[in-house]
Amino acid sequence: MTSGGLPEPLDFFIWKVEDVGVWLEEIGLGGYKETFRQNGINGEYLDNLSTFTTEQILRFIRRCHMKWGDFITLCKELRCIKVACLRGEQEVRRPWWAPSCFSSVYKRLARHNQQSRVVSLKIDL
Repeated sequence: MTSGGLPEPLDFFIWKVEDVGVWLEEIGLGGYKETFRQNGINGEYLDNLSTFTTEQILRFIRRCHMKWGDFITLCKELRCIKVACLRGEQEVRRPWWAPSCFSSVYKRLARHNQQSRVVSLKIDL
């Protein structure tokens, strides 16, 4: 999340449930905030939504009590974020979980690998 409280679009796949709630309000779907929270819908879940089968989508819509139009809006907004990430239109920042000493390394790798959704750095201590 940014210091202003809004989730960073580039990081949507690591959003916590609370970040998803803030984003839902931002895109006009705030009425689903509590339902998403109760169902543990986080950024990773939203990221995987595009791989769901028809049966899984229907189950998701029923579980969250969503209207079809709202589900379409949700998918369109997610697609806009993903496309912006792939095009490199989002600001490249160091992820919250990476030590500050890796900031320039992460940014350089992310710019080099813009077609990739995530550049993850795993450090074994």
